[in-house]
Amino acid sequence: MLNIQLARKYGVAIFEIAKEENQLEKYGKELTQVSHDLFSQADLKGFLTNPQVQPQAKKDLISKLLKGEVSDLMFKFLLLLVDKRRIVLLEAINECYQEMSNKAQGIVIADVTSAFDLKSELKASLGSKLEEVTGKKVQLRMHQDKGIIGGVVVKIGDRRIDGSVTGRLQALKAELMASN
Repeated sequence: MLNIQLARKYGVAIFEIAKEENQLEKYGKELTQVSHDLFSQADLKGFLTNPQVQPQAKKDLISKLLKGEVSDLMFKFLLLLVDKRRIVLLEAINECYQEMSNKAQGIVIADVTSAFDLKSELKASLGSKLEEVTGKKVQLRMHQDKGIIGGVVVKIGDRRIDGSVTGRLQALKAELMASN
């Protein structure tokens, strides 16, 4: 619980700076990219999150990897996280930041599950339709699950729209069972 509160504090701090500088989107992209780059490789993540590794060694590595690749603010923010021994919270900080940034920009996340990869035209069409329905800007987050056989399942917040073959078969089964 303490880690979530700490991550939220840092997320709010970077969000407030980004908002003040009118750079919500830029810093959001950088934070997501840095979080992915540093934590997607197990060895690198292990090194950065290991409490036995000296902070200076972590800062040296971050300097070699990211100096000049990200904004000065983001670079200093990462070094601060290392100094305060909070780099382990980077992914949670990113999640908090993205949540606040999306809310501030009127963006909702739609988790779309399909059996197969959707073509870009279909994604664009689905995004447009969801924007019409919600009245907000929609970002699609794609997932695959061959178990739904076909169609899509869309989840926006606590709303769930099941247009999958499996969902339709289950509804038909429930209807047939109820009519007995």
